[in-house]
Amino acid sequence: MAKKSLPFSLATMVFLLSLSSSLGKKFLFRRSGSAAVAVWKNGRPATSLGAAFLTTHLSHPQPQPQRQSLFQPQPLFSTKSPRNTHVPNANHNHNTGAAYHASANRQIVQRRNELLRQKREARQKALEKDRRRNLRLRELFHEENGHRKESSSFETGGPPMFAVKVVTCPALRAELKTNGREKRGRMFVERPALFDQLLCNGDEDGGESSFRGVDLNESSNDEIEDFDDLEATNTSYACLSVKALKQTIHEFFRRLKKSTYVLSASLPLLDEQGNVLPHPENDEETETMTGTWKVETDEDVQRAFVEAERFFLRQQQQQQQTDDDSSSASSSTMKRPTLILHVTKDPDAPPPPPPPPYLANLPDPQISPTMTMLSFYSFPPDTGIPSPESTAEQLKRLWRPFRALGRIYVAREGINAQMAVPTNVLPNFLECCTLPAERGGELAEVLGEYMENGMNVDPIPVPMEEFRVNPAFRNLHVRVRSQIVADGLETPLDWQSAGYDMPPLEWHRRLKEAREVREKMERQRKEREGNESEEQNEEPLPPLPIVLDCRNNYETQVGKFELAEPLDTVNFRDSWDVLKERLKDVSKDAPIMTYCTGGIRCVKVNAYLTQEMEFTNVARLAGGVIAYDRTLNEQAPTEEPMFKGVNYVFDGRMGRRITDDQLGTCYTCGSKTHLITNCKNENCHRRMVQCEKCSGTYSGTCSEGCKARVLNGGMVPVKSVIGSKTTSTDQEDEKKEMEYDDEENVVYSNLDDYSDGHSTPAAPLLREIEANTASIFPSGAHMVSGAMQGSFLTTLASMSREGRILEIGSFSGYATACFLEGASLAGKLSGSDMGTREGGGPFVLSLERDARALGLAAAHLKVMSEFGMGEEGAKEASKIRSDGVEDFEKDSVSFTYNDIAGCELIRVSDALATLEEMTSENPSISTAPFDIVFVDADKTRLKEYVDILVSNDRILKKGGLILVDNVLWKGLVLDAASNGSGYESNSEDEDENSSTEKEREALRRNRRARKLANKMHRFNSAVVKDDRVEVLVIPIRDGLSLIRKR
Repeated sequence: MAKKSLPFSLATMVFLLSLSSSLGKKFLFRRSGSAAVAVWKNGRPATSLGAAFLTTHLSHPQPQPQRQSLFQPQPLFSTKSPRNTHVPNANHNHNTGAAYHASANRQIVQRRNELLRQKREARQKALEKDRRRNLRLRELFHEENGHRKESSSFETGGPPMFAVKVVTCPALRAELKTNGREKRGRMFVERPALFDQLLCNGDEDGGESSFRGVDLNESSNDEIEDFDDLEATNTSYACLSVKALKQTIHEFFRRLKKSTYVLSASLPLLDEQGNVLPHPENDEETETMTGTWKVETDEDVQRAFVEAERFFLRQQQQQQQTDDDSSSASSSTMKRPTLILHVTKDPDAPPPPPPPPYLANLPDPQISPTMTMLSFYSFPPDTGIPSPESTAEQLKRLWRPFRALGRIYVAREGINAQMAVPTNVLPNFLECCTLPAERGGELAEVLGEYMENGMNVDPIPVPMEEFRVNPAFRNLHVRVRSQIVADGLETPLDWQSAGYDMPPLEWHRRLKEAREVREKMERQRKEREGNESEEQNEEPLPPLPIVLDCRNNYETQVGKFELAEPLDTVNFRDSWDVLKERLKDVSKDAPIMTYCTGGIRCVKVNAYLTQEMEFTNVARLAGGVIAYDRTLNEQAPTEEPMFKGVNYVFDGRMGRRITDDQLGTCYTCGSKTHLITNCKNENCHRRMVQCEKCSGTYSGTCSEGCKARVLNGGMVPVKSVIGSKTTSTDQEDEKKEMEYDDEENVVYSNLDDYSDGHSTPAAPLLREIEANTASIFPSGAHMVSGAMQGSFLTTLASMSREGRILEIGSFSGYATACFLEGASLAGKLSGSDMGTREGGGPFVLSLERDARALGLAAAHLKVMSEFGMGEEGAKEASKIRSDGVEDFEKDSVSFTYNDIAGCELIRVSDALATLEEMTSENPSISTAPFDIVFVDADKTRLKEYVDILVSNDRILKKGGLILVDNVLWKGLVLDAASNGSGYESNSEDEDENSSTEKEREALRRNRRARKLANKMHRFNSAVVKDDRVEVLVIPIRDGLSLIRKR
């Protein structure tokens, strides 16, 4: 397929002329084929930004890299291509280049924000239009009802509106996957006053014949007069034009916009009393009974609605005659003219294109057990990417079915992506990105063969439970940029001429050989120092390559290759001055090896070395450290890695450990560590290396000052300081922009996700409790309350009178921690003293019979009481996964939280029996009454729990709340309710028909779920009839019943 040339408009020429003028130069432009070339008036090559962009991206041929062996007399990796027309510019102004790209990025963001603003305005206009239409229809309803009260028929002016029943054919239903409302529904259409003229055209004398139906297929064109005066009105009223009718249909049935269809109309079917009957499933039956007419022109639309009104008036007249003949009057059920509108798939429409092969048999990405991290980049040759905005929208559209997440940058020079993809659709995603154009691939011109070294796929997928707790990415962000990596260069380079792309295994071998050479050099040096008087016959050794780490300083601090020299830059755009200084005295044919995280920065560095600094022996690690790590694990797992420490990655993981070497120096104490983090004070947000001890001591901050601001709640939101003149890294700037980007780009798959996205996040400790539960109790991970319900429990506890909560069923302590936090808040608000079990005040008592679960809950609450619910507590709780937990062997354990709320966990054998004993005169567990009792225990005895709590005031105060969990039981209570007495079970027949043990086990689980659903339904039905309580069932998570004791 021929490459598309970059559009070169008159506006582009004017822009570049103005740009060159501002830089003190002037251009002459000429067109050569499809490329525009810029030169100086004196014939020298262009070096200003605009001209160089044209020369580099439109006229440069693209050389192919050449592979050569290392340590040979000839150039080591690849020679500078004789076809490369780039002329080095010794006077690069990197500050000017950085300023230009910063300005360009601001313009891109402003343009995107303007487009979003226009979309919002268009949406607001559409919503306002819908609002006005609904208000108008409401007025018409009132007008119609008022007229009907005064008179049984419309003597003048006709009814104010039409009812239109829309019926979609089965083929369209299947194609568009329409919901129940869109299969068949009803809409209302306003009747304009001018419609009276249409109605009267059928019969000038206005006699009885005017109420007869008109055969539209045989009616003459002069039956309805030419309505030139209605031409402007036709666009507003759905009963006057095809365009307005389709617009109205699309407003009510939005999915029909996605298909081509034909319209036809028929009159409604009525029963003997005048009721409108449901539309038959068979369209042919309707056509036989009432007749169906095509609706193709404005005249067809007008005639169809005329027929509907005449049919309505005729029915009214017949009803009036019936009432006159009978002794009592009756009202017609048909309140307004009704038209049946048939929406049928257009048989002449071209068939929809077949789905691309990568979407055939696509698994459901939402059920993938793991997420796979990957990264890739591309530098398409010739014109690069002509329209980055269009490409960005295309990427979002094509990747949406895979539920992929990540951060992708698109610029004219190429694409840079870091992503997380559900593992079960990873092969489909790879095919989508690499499919050739001749086979239907839409990304062949921007990805495909132009992806340098293919995709870097992390060899170890992340379990979905772990990913949800600590996601590397939360959404799919595709952003247009001036550059995919901000390099600060004023003149774009030829990224296709960037030295030798060395495969990872060859890189590994070369470094090992270089290490051996260095060791021999060291031995020879020592031998010379020990035998200075003797003449040495030394073995000639090849020169050592210069290995340059092109990453920023915070990355190299925690991991690097042996022999590597870090450039030690804060930002990548600072690399060029460092390279000039480091290599100013180095021979132009000296071997230079470069590497970075994923390979993209090495492309730019090597292009600079070959084209600007004229080095001829340059190589780069293909795919960067990520590809090296994967390749070594897959193809040479017994080899010792030449990379030591942690490879920093730009996602939520922050780093991947390759070896156990701790190369970093803690920012706060100076000890060795491999951990890298950001200061929790968002006003600082310093990226730093910090050991685990100092991270806990300073609460995740870099200093005592930042710690004080975090702990005292004195942080200013990041949004208020984004524009401040503070120094920050490229990644920090990007993080701030991503955090506060326009939320219209976030796609929510359901209301639960939307609610989660607009609620305060769960405390870090709660996330760790969830992760620990999933690790220690994999089959019971779903039993954790979760962020939404947990936040609700905390809120209820904080609003209670004293903050006293009794929990029946601790499990892993998630809900207990939520209640304890709420009790603490209630105690602070009321100004109470430390709460106790017997004396009152904020206190949480939790009963549990499972020793192992109680051991985990006790470990979590111990961490909470000592370290709080923040990051410090979360880090302590994360150690539980590796340390493990022991069964709880004590009778009880107590904690205090925030010096105001008490908590006690008690091991019981039967919670119901314990409650009964607590109501006696001399209980073994004596307590002051509670404000809230949370029941998450034996589901078969819920009514007994409620009866005990309601029948006396020793445990639950009057006006107190009983919270019962899981009352909707996975939605199965609906079927239990619809079956009257509940599910019926034919266990023996089911077991006989089950061929495998796996099937029989699934059936047994299903039967248990149905039995419990029956129990839940009976409990819900019984408690709502109990006069002693008021009940509110909330469909949160698996259903929560709020029962207030009267």
